[in-house]
Amino acid sequence: MTSKILIVDDGFDRKILGHILTKEGYEVLEAADGAEGLRLSLEFQPDLILLDVNMPKLDGFGLCTLLQNNARTSEIPVIFLTSLDEAQDKIIGLEMGAVDYITKPYDIGEVTARIRNQLKIHHLTCELRRTNEELREKQRQLDADLKAAASIQRSLLPSDRLHLERVSLVWRFYPCDLIGGDIFNILRIRDDALGFYIIDVSGHGVPAALVTVSITQSLHYYKENINIMNCSCPDPAILSPRRLLTSLDREYPMERFDKYFTMAYLVLNSCTGELVYANAAHPPPVLLRATGEFQLLEEGGSIIGLGAGIPFLEGRTLLQRGDKVILYTDGLVDYQNDREEFFGEERLYAFFQKNYAASIQQLTDELFATLYAFGNNAKLRDDVSYLIFEYQGTS
Repeated sequence: MTSKILIVDDGFDRKILGHILTKEGYEVLEAADGAEGLRLSLEFQPDLILLDVNMPKLDGFGLCTLLQNNARTSEIPVIFLTSLDEAQDKIIGLEMGAVDYITKPYDIGEVTARIRNQLKIHHLTCELRRTNEELREKQRQLDADLKAAASIQRSLLPSDRLHLERVSLVWRFYPCDLIGGDIFNILRIRDDALGFYIIDVSGHGVPAALVTVSITQSLHYYKENINIMNCSCPDPAILSPRRLLTSLDREYPMERFDKYFTMAYLVLNSCTGELVYANAAHPPPVLLRATGEFQLLEEGGSIIGLGAGIPFLEGRTLLQRGDKVILYTDGLVDYQNDREEFFGEERLYAFFQKNYAASIQQLTDELFATLYAFGNNAKLRDDVSYLIFEYQGTS
């Protein structure tokens, strides 16, 4: 595209420069004074302005100031052309925003070379500005998409309106980015059976979050098809933590998403208090008895996705009224303070044992207050998910 140059000069040099630049292939506009130069600048938006200093009505310095203060013309490069050879005049012009300063009499070759250089810089700057704006627009769109994805991911967490018979529940979810690789929820499998799961997918951001969505869909597929899947077997997969983890290990090989994940899955018979669980290399859920006794629910197997082929084990225990079970991801114990010390399992277990008699809401509030006090409110480096439920027994 032909570059457009405006020459603002009240002398004969305007005609000479205009003729030369037209022969060079530029589109040339001419103004005999500053006022006309301002009008042409606003109307035609030239790519470069050659500006004389001494002119009637509005001199070059005055016009340059007006151009710099107008958003429509502030980015147009200005080269001063003048017979003045005082250093102070050059300084004034450059401080006003001019990109170059040429004194008369001048060499035409030098002028055209400087014009080519400034036009090249101007076009590159415009292109860079357009690219930056495109990037900003893409970032705005990405931010909007991430917020939408975060909203979708949060919809996969337990509902605030969730009501469970014989079980009370509190949870927290703190992704270190807008979206994360943690997910947890409760499945109503049958009237007397509840499934609790917590998952931590390797990595962060969109890829990890997409895998959490896929796993959640798989779990709900198992739940919805309990009456038709393996109907001849008394132990459908969704009711057996061991079998469920085995199925997921086959369904999610690492080669599929380039991700692996850890998981704890527990099934509670809400009528009898029987708890069956299996743990795929996840931080073991904590069983905090109403009496203050403390137990880690560790039985299980390896990380899901590595295809180790090692069978998952299953653990069983019986909950009594007032017993609490805590599920969490490793972001909780890996939280660091400014001395890069980890909060750690030792502090976590000691906290639970000390506060075993507190309500699950008090226990949760006090735990996270203690956590952030330890870290002096440092930013999370990993997703933190936490779910605690208390078995209230039968009437």
